[in-house]
Amino acid sequence: MRALVTGAAGFIGSNLTDRLLAQGWSVRGIDNFSSGRREFLANAERHASFELHEADLLTSPNLKDLFAGIDIVFHLAANADVRFGPDHPKKDLEQNTICTANVLEAMRECSVGRIVFSSTGSVYGEPGVFPTPEDAPFPVQTSLYGASKLAAEGLIAAYSESFGIQGYIFRFVSILGERYTHGHVFDFCKQLLEHPDRLRVLGDGTQRKSYLEIQDCINAILIVIEKSDEKIQIFNLGTDEYCMVNDSIGWICERLGVNPKREYTGGNRGWIGDNPFIFLDCSRVRALGWSPCLTIEQGVRKTVRYLQSNERLLRERFE
Repeated sequence: MRALVTGAAGFIGSNLTDRLLAQGWSVRGIDNFSSGRREFLANAERHASFELHEADLLTSPNLKDLFAGIDIVFHLAANADVRFGPDHPKKDLEQNTICTANVLEAMRECSVGRIVFSSTGSVYGEPGVFPTPEDAPFPVQTSLYGASKLAAEGLIAAYSESFGIQGYIFRFVSILGERYTHGHVFDFCKQLLEHPDRLRVLGDGTQRKSYLEIQDCINAILIVIEKSDEKIQIFNLGTDEYCMVNDSIGWICERLGVNPKREYTGGNRGWIGDNPFIFLDCSRVRALGWSPCLTIEQGVRKTVRYLQSNERLLRERFE
């Protein structure tokens, strides 16, 4: 199989690239390196079946040339800067929605028949049903990030109907693990490296969140594309549990051997668009034989171990 991975140098993209190459795929990676790290592709670049192209999905003039001869696209490139969306409101539209439109058009022109898309559980806004199933009614959108991903989902469905492209849409909870470089576990570890005696917590710490370890995430994606063959397929990806932010703080501090004073900013959410409760119903993907290997606590602890072993990632964000 010949795969194209957008955002190949990112957290999820680089892990997926390594897995595909290990399973005998040929992989063409695209990244503009705005947030991706070339070091994450060190293993891939030693592989004869991998090629890397530095390109921008928003502005590259000959984007479609990179899609020639591809069987399936794993579209993972996106703006992951969820918290600060209101500071640059066009960024989510451009990086998440318009870039997806550009990918779909390149696929159409090159007759690429399948796309895997990394969406988000944030598309559910603040739902009234927990755990939240894929067919839950959508309330008012609460974040620019979620709205941009939902718009991209709509484009994929429309291209599927109009041009026969098969779409696999995955609504992720927060993903953790090796090469993780953004999110609250990263932020907490970064703070505690700088000042282990205190920790600033957005919100009141009672927000209930869901997390999934990266290898469990990739396992689910590969099982779905192997076993499910409908035109448009939407799958939640998460564990059958959730934790409070305070729980994750406890696991992080225990692993780091610190006992900081917690400074809460108040309220039941950390920022505009932060959903105070995320818990997805994953029975649809479980019906295909998938189940996560790690609990949320195990995923958090594994991530902290990785960050301890790669402390430079934390320090670079201070500079």
